This record gives sequence, structure tokens and C-alpha cells, in this order.
Amino acid sequence: MAGALAGLRIVEVGEMVSAPYAAKLMADAGAEVIKVERPGIGDPARRRGPFAGDQPHPEKSGLFLYLNSNKLGVTLDIASARGFALLERMIRNADVLIHNLAPPEMDRIGLHFQRLSKANPKLIMTSILPFGLDGPYRDYRAANLTLWCAGGASYLNGSPQHPEKPPLSTFGQQAYYQGGAHAAVATMGALLAGLGDGAGQHVEVSVQEAVASILEMTFAFWPYVGMIASRLGQKPIQPLEVMKCKDGYIFICCIEEHQWHSFVELMGRPEWAAEEIFSDRLKRAAHWDALRPLLEEWVGGQSVHELYRQALERKIPFAPVSTMGDLLSAEHLKARGFFVELAHPQAGRYRYPGAPVKYSATPWEIRRPAPLLGQHNREVFVGQLELTETELAELDKSGVI
Repeated sequence: MAGALAGLRIVEVGEMVSAPYAAKLMADAGAEVIKVERPGIGDPARRRGPFAGDQPHPEKSGLFLYLNSNKLGVTLDIASARGFALLERMIRNADVLIHNLAPPEMDRIGLHFQRLSKANPKLIMTSILPFGLDGPYRDYRAANLTLWCAGGASYLNGSPQHPEKPPLSTFGQQAYYQGGAHAAVATMGALLAGLGDGAGQHVEVSVQEAVASILEMTFAFWPYVGMIASRLGQKPIQPLEVMKCKDGYIFICCIEEHQWHSFVELMGRPEWAAEEIFSDRLKRAAHWDALRPLLEEWVGGQSVHELYRQALERKIPFAPVSTMGDLLSAEHLKARGFFVELAHPQAGRYRYPGAPVKYSATPWEIRRPAPLLGQHNREVFVGQLELTETELAELDKSGVI
């Protein structure tokens, strides 16, 4: 059976995470994605570890291998006149262009929707940008850390037990993954709109705004309870906390009264439920400095999974804080077939995160590993654009591909 997006052709001019992730989500659903990389250099993600076999190599980067499976790969210097002309020819035969070039680089190369839509009036061009295409930060460059902070997420991260410490960022490229996910959804929305009038359009994604848009409830805290949401501030209800067990961490949640009563009975401290200062979730929050050490001492003597099992039996919504190793060995994820094995000609066979969604009629599928640098130049330039072998050799010799 064909994937949900089978028949869709996407050109990706993307590096590192945001555009490659957006294109990967659509490739995994069946779209044909042609990834354009710089000749001889490729996507910088190729130089980002960890590497298969712990051997730094442009074909063995775990980040690149994950983000670029299911794609064809070509090399093309789009900053050159001949290279850009070939890109325009590719776009004539495509439905979508996804890129994450910064606005100054877009201007330098001439990668503008008005220009490209002349080659293909039905084109959907999705631009994933740090701060968008207008506003005072338009031309600013940014790293993931910059955007996680600028979007407000870092202010929510850190230890409330140590308010003197600065805000923290999550590991990895989380801001760019958010930008990529938003871009994939927005692109499919634009494609759906085009089914009606046949017209293309320019989709613009600001990564800063993508991060700001997922800050659950933080914008509502001030008008509702007069509080600035922060990991530095006390939660208005408790217990709602991550605590350390003897073999890991567990998320403690028992804010409803029946949950609190069940928890103190589990601890062998049912009398705590009758204490005036702990008698409801608001008072428990107000006296959290007194209650937290008592809970931490008891929880610290428990094992994560035994405490989780006992909480489930009492309908208390605790949750283990999974490590990456926990996820790889999780029975539930095994049963659902979440991780998939994929062989790569140079990196070897490894397990990869699979699909977080399931289609009943148009299955998600890994069809091919990430491309070697320039692996599909002949297939695309000769097979699709109908260049001759002589032209291909000359482009290679001149450094255009």
C-alpha cells in the first residue's frame, strides 16, 4: 500500500535539523524528498556525533542518519548561477520546497518565493527561519540555545530547589525540532488549500514563535492567578514534582484529595492527611518547604518501578522518568514496534526511532537509509532533469555538483 503522501515531490534545501526534520516527517508518510547538499561538504549534521562505531565520518553521523532516511540525496552549489538554474528546474517538477536558509542568505542567493513561483505557480515554499521574515530580528542568526531561550522555554527549566541557579535548556536541538514539526503541518495545510484553487503559496515558520506557542498555560497564569510561570516560582498546587528514588527518578502527582489520601496511606503516614497545613492542595503548596523533605526522604528509599506499580494499583498518576536506555528496552514500545532497524552501507545496521503515528490504510514506512553524499546525482539530474552524461561530468568537474 502507498503512503499517505505518495506522489508528492519535495525539494529540501536544509541543514542540521529544522528543514530536514520537516521533510523527513513527510518522506516517512510516502513523499519523495530530494535533499540538496553543498558539493564536497554536505550537511553540517554529517559532522555531528555520535558516530556509528565511535568513528567520526560524514556517512556515520547518528543525527544525519536519523533525519535523512527515506530521502534521495544530490549535491548542488545553489549559490552559483548554474546551480541555481538547476534548482529552478528541479522546482518545476516539485510540489514543495522546504528550506532553512537564514534571510540574509536567501537574499544573497535569490531564494525568494516571487522568483521561484514564476517557474512553478503551484509551488508551496516553506521557509523555516529563526525569527521570521520581518521584524527587528529578521537578519539575526541563532543557535538552538538562542531560540529555546528567546521562545521562553529555558525560563521554565531548572531546579526549583536551587533558585539561585540560572535557567536551563534541554539537551539537543529541541527548538529546531519544534520548528520542523510546525513546518510539516503548515506545509500540508498549504497543499490542502492548493487543491481548491491550484495556487501555491509561501509558508513562513518562525522557530522562536514555534517554541513560544507550546508554553502550556504560561501566558494564562498572570491574568488568572497573578503569577509569572517559572521553575523558580512555587507551584500553586502540590504535590506535583519529580523526585529521586534509589534507582532513578519518578514524577509524583497526587493533587486530587483522593490521590493524596491514597499516597499517604501507601507511605504509612495516613495521619498526614488530617494535618491542617496539608489538608488540601493549595495548603500543601503553601507549605511545600515543609512537606517536600518528608516526601523526598520516603521516596528516596523506593525503587522507581515498584513505586510506580503500587501507585497504579491505587490509581495515583505517578510516572517513571525514562532514560534513553529505558525507552530502548521498554516493553510497551517493543509491542507497538516503535523502534525500527535500518541498514546503511557504511554506518551498518542500527535501531532508529520510528513512527509516533499509525495509519490504518496508508502505512508509515522506512524505505531507504539516509543517502551518501551525492548518491543520487545521476538519478535526479540525468533521470529526472534529462541532463546528458557529458553534462553531468562537466558539472561535477566544475564543482557545481
